[in-house]
Amino acid sequence: MLSIPGRMARLCDGYTRREFLRVGGSTLFGLSLPHFFSLQAKASAASPFAGSKGYGGAKSVILLFLQGGPSHLDIWDPKPDAPSNIRGDFKPIKTNVDGIQLSETMPLLSKHADKYTLIRSMSYTPVGLFNHTAAIYQMLTGYPPDKVSPSGQLEPPSPRDFPTAGAQVAKLKPLDDPMLPFVEMPRPLQESSVIGKGGAAGFLGKAYDPYRLYQDPNKPIDLGDLALRSDVPPERLKERFYLLKGINGSMPELEKAVSSYALDEYYQKAYNLLLSGKARNAFDLEQEKPEVREKYGRTTFGQGALLARRLVEAGTRFVQLNWPAVANGDPTVDAWDTHAANFGPLKNLHCPILDRTLSALLEDMSERGLLKDTLVVAIGEFGRSPRLGVSTSGNSNAPDGRDHWPYCYTGLVAGGGVRVGELYGKSDETGSSPKENPVHPTDLLATIYYALGIDPGQMVLNDLNQPRELVKGTPLVKLFS
Repeated sequence: MLSIPGRMARLCDGYTRREFLRVGGSTLFGLSLPHFFSLQAKASAASPFAGSKGYGGAKSVILLFLQGGPSHLDIWDPKPDAPSNIRGDFKPIKTNVDGIQLSETMPLLSKHADKYTLIRSMSYTPVGLFNHTAAIYQMLTGYPPDKVSPSGQLEPPSPRDFPTAGAQVAKLKPLDDPMLPFVEMPRPLQESSVIGKGGAAGFLGKAYDPYRLYQDPNKPIDLGDLALRSDVPPERLKERFYLLKGINGSMPELEKAVSSYALDEYYQKAYNLLLSGKARNAFDLEQEKPEVREKYGRTTFGQGALLARRLVEAGTRFVQLNWPAVANGDPTVDAWDTHAANFGPLKNLHCPILDRTLSALLEDMSERGLLKDTLVVAIGEFGRSPRLGVSTSGNSNAPDGRDHWPYCYTGLVAGGGVRVGELYGKSDETGSSPKENPVHPTDLLATIYYALGIDPGQMVLNDLNQPRELVKGTPLVKLFS
């Protein structure tokens, strides 16, 4: 049944996005829906970036977050002339753009170098111990975490946390059409027992949390949250908004019933989200041709990327596809955290999946004309240590393992007005530090906001109503054509 509470009610920490969308329970669409849909009706004062090249050129973002820290030397930035204990096992290969090489682990992506730019000078110096969650929090919120325990672990997520980027986008760039503004899948960000840090709306309130599809898109997806049901008892009709039996066969009657209550525009959008079926259709991968699904790869990550394409095509503003693993999981299964073994997992598991999926996504979106106004970003929270078998973060490493390395790594950007077939920044001879144009993670986040037409320097109010910059970073204007 679809149930709308009849009184104003709001928990101290707000409602979750899933509570808004549940169908079949009494918590659906609690009257915090205005907090979900009443984002910002009017634009703020003109941005100083207005008129700058690339500003506002993107309508949506797909963030492929490779949590765990993929090795930049073994994927994006090979160093064939470095000593063997740095260059590793893989050889460089040419791409379809002169002067750009990738590791041999990326044979498919090498054929699409004319569709993206590599930022080879990502870099930051951590304060104290550096771990996955601290780096993830900084990358996605634009601020360093407030508390890190002696073990290096962060405190659990808090309503006082700085909002993740997708939540800020959902608030600052509200959708006009009924569609989910921010979707995260297929698993939460995690390091050990710390789950979801840096992945929530924080002080914006749970109304801006992502719609969390924590399911494997390579398997049948349960869309109970977005499906209309017909088992509405008659006694629930009084003093509430109700649906008649046989919902799926009586859409006109439902639309008439809803409009007769003169809901305000935000409540109307909530109903429209269900009535339009856009979200349900976007999640239905069975509508894709089998050969398209095979091209992306029948893996969790592959089908997640295809789902991301379908979501932005349907109007979603921000899709975050997390590499399907806990940050410090087993590298022989699905984690980029290659302390114990680096080359085997990369060669046999990680890179074939990433290569196939990312190349298919870029090619598919290019052919559909979606890259023009969709910014695609693929990056992890840091890279891996250039020297093999050494400890840089307090972790133990096998002779062929690489440890955490935030001092230099690589990110891929494409679409949304970004220049393509180029390199931005340069690392030194061993991939240890930037040689040209260092880029802090907050600069990349500022660039994402910039591409969407959001002034990254604008002020926002935190949970104490204190003004804070949206992100303390400088957008990479030179990335745009």
